Amino acid sequence: MSKSHALSKVLALATLTLSTFFSATSMAKTYTHSLGEIDIDQVPQRVVVLGQGSLDLLDELGVEPVGLVKPLMPHFLSKYTADQYQSVGTLQEPNFEAIFMLKPDLIIAEGRVAKMYDELSQIAPTYMFQIDNKDYWKTTQAHWQTLGDIFNQEQKVSELIQKTDARIAQVHQSAKADNLRTLAVMNNGNNLAMFGVNSRFSIIFQEFGFTPAHAQNTKPTGPHGNLISFEYIADAKPEAMIILDREKAIGRSSGRAEVLFDNPLVHGTPAYQTKHMVFMDPSAWYISAGGYKATHIMIDDVTSMLN
Repeated sequence: MSKSHALSKVLALATLTLSTFFSATSMAKTYTHSLGEIDIDQVPQRVVVLGQGSLDLLDELGVEPVGLVKPLMPHFLSKYTADQYQSVGTLQEPNFEAIFMLKPDLIIAEGRVAKMYDELSQIAPTYMFQIDNKDYWKTTQAHWQTLGDIFNQEQKVSELIQKTDARIAQVHQSAKADNLRTLAVMNNGNNLAMFGVNSRFSIIFQEFGFTPAHAQNTKPTGPHGNLISFEYIADAKPEAMIILDREKAIGRSSGRAEVLFDNPLVHGTPAYQTKHMVFMDPSAWYISAGGYKATHIMIDDVTSMLN
């Protein structure tokens, strides 16, 4: 073989190698989330999910994780309690060894484990599926679109967003028309807290369009609510009331809210008298924020209060 022919073959091989390298590099995409960035160059095949909101969406997209969190599994995701799905800890305490042994190519984490993001990122690229409760629907859509892109499900996600957006718009229109002064309340045992426009339940007042109710000269402040009493509820005279039992949400009891709110002070409110009271689905509202089925259950809950 002549030197010139051999050189031509070497150059051709080098060109092919460089072309393959740059092609692979160009396929990688960078995704930004609340705690950083991740680079993805192919559809992940081994996914570990550390929250129920993101699991809810992946379930809708037909993506089955190799590892997930089983405690406090929502009733609408009960199939994931089966033995075929590997458990990787709890919503607040991931099992790092179990995650590592699964050799994930993507970890999807949620807000309850945000402080462990750096440790998780050492195992595999970690995407933070963290919902901003002050802007629920906007941030939820952004996460759906990102995961839709990562898993090559953009069209499916577009359809999910359109369907959800239409239902939210319909609720908003009806809520504005009814103009019911609404109180959002959470009980934790016998303790009560109310939540306003900028709280963890801001979706009730912002996206869904309900009018907030409050007692005279007192308004709720902060994302975590304000401690109140049943006397406060009687004074606020809400025309609608939506209630979350936190103990039921975190699996500490079967739920005492319905018994607790069955009292004369509540009975005197317009909300009780006109049957505009609803007890939230705790898994959807408290455990699975940002999930597809969870969001539609939330819509169902508030729709039941409308005329």
